[in-house]
Amino acid sequence: MPTAFSATWSGGDGPTLLTYAEYDAVPGNSQAATIGEGPRPGTDGCAAGHTDPHSALGISTLGAVLATKTAMQRHGIGGTLRYTGEPAEKVQGSKVVHGLRGYYDGVDGIVSFHPFYLLPLCNTVRWDTHCGAYSSRIYTFRCDQPEDWGLADPGSPIPASHSAARAPGANAALMTMYTLTKTTQDAMAPAFGGWSLSEAILAAGQSTADNLPARMARIQYSWRCPDLATADQVLRVLDTNAEAAARTAHCTLETRWVARNRPGLANHTLATATYHNLELVGAPRYGADAVVTARAIQRSLGLAPTERPFLDETEQLIPPRHAEHRLRRVLPPAQSHWTSDDYVEMTWYSPTVRLYVARPALAPRPDGRPHPSWAMNAMGGIAATIDPTIMCAAKTIARTLLDLLRDPATMANARAEFERRRAHGPVEALLPSDFTAPHDHGWPTC
Repeated sequence: MPTAFSATWSGGDGPTLLTYAEYDAVPGNSQAATIGEGPRPGTDGCAAGHTDPHSALGISTLGAVLATKTAMQRHGIGGTLRYTGEPAEKVQGSKVVHGLRGYYDGVDGIVSFHPFYLLPLCNTVRWDTHCGAYSSRIYTFRCDQPEDWGLADPGSPIPASHSAARAPGANAALMTMYTLTKTTQDAMAPAFGGWSLSEAILAAGQSTADNLPARMARIQYSWRCPDLATADQVLRVLDTNAEAAARTAHCTLETRWVARNRPGLANHTLATATYHNLELVGAPRYGADAVVTARAIQRSLGLAPTERPFLDETEQLIPPRHAEHRLRRVLPPAQSHWTSDDYVEMTWYSPTVRLYVARPALAPRPDGRPHPSWAMNAMGGIAATIDPTIMCAAKTIARTLLDLLRDPATMANARAEFERRRAHGPVEALLPSDFTAPHDHGWPTC
């Protein structure tokens, strides 16, 4: 993957610990670091931008590993630090590949960080209910021999000319699959567990004359499921629909995986150690400049500025068991996983903790309506509002890494818990060892 990397530094004998940068940008979310809506200079509204923001994720973890390295050198602490660059998070495109390529081999512990994106997972760590399975697959329909569909006009020198019979073509196959999948979606899997299916019709980059059928069309399906059995059932229906659509429109069918990962494994040992350090560091605190910025954004939205413009939970800690209890209230008792994120693939290679630190978010509007996304994107690029996230996360991660480097008992307990949990799931990755990420695909830019 052209923008991926794996960097290692060793200070001698000791555990190998990993954290990572995660980066991508979402089309249609270009936003300047200002108090009003508007794209970054030199871009337009279709350009990509940081939504999570992964810009803060990467700089937080980089700060943590640099601080840890400095402390190791200064105090003679042994161990190895590994830092990886993980692109394409929005399509969960790197971590499965990197697991297959050995990025996580020999790692004794992983600290996975993400700015918070929903309550109650804010200033806390995941406890039991980790993210579930994610699958994404591209279906390509090709109609390379449309003239074979039927008999052409015997008086025409051009087979399948303007008014002669010719194949329905790739567009017809794509629309058949699209409508067939909408028709069968309710019957794909049980109507509980929080699974979801989404699609994107991808640009094929082909111009055709009005009298010729489309030669190629592509659609990508992505599905998030709490378990692998549900994910496999969705796949079976999608593949069946694609095969039927191809036959109906006189097309051949090609498929290509974008991503496919396993549900995550909890690790209470690392979660406890990390949350202890989050308690020592404390939740982010927004200073006077941040408050001024947030109030200016409220005015820009046509709202009256408030005394406390930020969401209360962004400056509060939420104990892991409390967050777990709140999360479980909306889930069926038998459901073990919820939503999806590709950090879960890492949990099958090494004991892993998932840390969430607040990012700046405005308090709810009085009318109950949601704030537009540009406001949160903007605060993710303004130093006064995003620096508290970066400093809290970097300090928490650095303290955790240093604790683990010096605490063989905790590392042994984390490993034992990891082996126990891993024994109950699919040990092998879901994609073949020679799988390559589809970075060469003609992805749309807007």
